[in-house]
Amino acid sequence: MSKLDEKVAQYTEAAKTLGLNLDESFIASVTKGLGPSIYNKDAETVSCSDSSELETVKKNFLQKKLGLNDTPALDAAIKKVCEAMGNSNRNKYRALFYALLAKEFGKEDIYA
Repeated sequence: MSKLDEKVAQYTEAAKTLGLNLDESFIASVTKGLGPSIYNKDAETVSCSDSSELETVKKNFLQKKLGLNDTPALDAAIKKVCEAMGNSNRNKYRALFYALLAKEFGKEDIYA
């Protein structure tokens, strides 16, 4: 099993534990799209309490990657994903966070 496969298995298990309705192949595509950042403990997760990090998610992922315009809906979606992943959950994996955001805006085809 490759390191990437191990991460996908880890994220898939976390998604099941959290009750997130995400397909394993979609999780694998998002994880692969994140590249080597998934192997860095700090970059692997998203901190919902860090407003600068959430702003970076909005700019770099939602606006640049998904091509969305900066509207209040972006902030609302980020807040919704933070809540879905659990406020007390310390491991908000970036791959799952991005997968939920892509699903929220119907942009799953970016990872097809």
